Amino acid sequence: MTIRTLLFTSSLAVIAAQAAGANELREAAADMFKPIPSTIPMQADNPITDEKIDLGKALFFDPRMSASGVFSCNSCHNLATGGDDNMPTSIGHGWQKGPRNSPTVLNAVFNEAQFWDGRAADLKAQAKGPVQAGVEMANTPENVIATLNSMPQYVEWFQASFPDEADPVTFDNFAKAIEAYEATLTTPAPFDAWLNGDDTAMTEDQLAGLELFMDKGCASCHNGVNLGGNGYYPFGLIEKPGADILPVGDKGRYAVTETADDEYVFRAAPLRNIDQTAPYFHSGLVWDLKVAVQIMGESQLGEDLSDEEADQIVAFLGALTGDMPEVTYPVLPAETAATPRPTGEVK
Repeated sequence: MTIRTLLFTSSLAVIAAQAAGANELREAAADMFKPIPSTIPMQADNPITDEKIDLGKALFFDPRMSASGVFSCNSCHNLATGGDDNMPTSIGHGWQKGPRNSPTVLNAVFNEAQFWDGRAADLKAQAKGPVQAGVEMANTPENVIATLNSMPQYVEWFQASFPDEADPVTFDNFAKAIEAYEATLTTPAPFDAWLNGDDTAMTEDQLAGLELFMDKGCASCHNGVNLGGNGYYPFGLIEKPGADILPVGDKGRYAVTETADDEYVFRAAPLRNIDQTAPYFHSGLVWDLKVAVQIMGESQLGEDLSDEEADQIVAFLGALTGDMPEVTYPVLPAETAATPRPTGEVK
């Protein structure tokens, strides 16, 4: 056997070993994670149609759904900045600051429940909350419906979206339309391509980070399609962070269940596009993703992650940043003499 043949045979063996390792890692990952589906996820009691998606998009961008006429869904879930507002906590009615960091709307359709404390079962339930919250849009269902009914174009869009209903302009249908639009806001990423068999979709550092992410136990909470959004866990399972990260006044899911065991329990944050959505945690008090990873290692896993390990995990998280759906700003119906005027104090 010639030296050339030996080298060629050796190279084939290395390639085969690398392929076997990649397949083994993919098989392990497939037990914990799922790729984003290629079709729009169906929603309970809400068949999704093109007409409903277009209506929901208009409502998502329309600031007249707020009492002041200033704030829309997109104000806190800005599709140009990762589906959130990149602020510690959002600014709402009268320039008040909200109590928690605004989660991204991108891929929110894959969450088990909505909000940090899971108080909304789905996107249509979530859509109703900010509209009525005094610190956010400060409106009422009655005023929203009066506003929509005052604009003939909106009435036509509701009729097209809910053709079997005699009076389709309702607050429930308002929420269903927004849910239909938000269900389209998914971002397939290199990680999905790799899960689906593309060995070139992720870098060596990203693959090393994925292996660490699983071996260290991060995937115990951050798993499924959205790598999170599907379970509730104490913040500080091993070591509770200080008040500079975990404010003592926000007891998380306890506000929903009033169960002592749920104090400082929060829904696991979904990690898709995480490198686009600083600052981090429900408090929005950490701006650096590497620091956030190291904090989670200490507080949740009892792991003192090295700089190299944290860098590799951050590299893997970068593989979760996906392609944004094309977003064209909608042209909204014009007000009429019957449209309710903006109300409330806006300083």
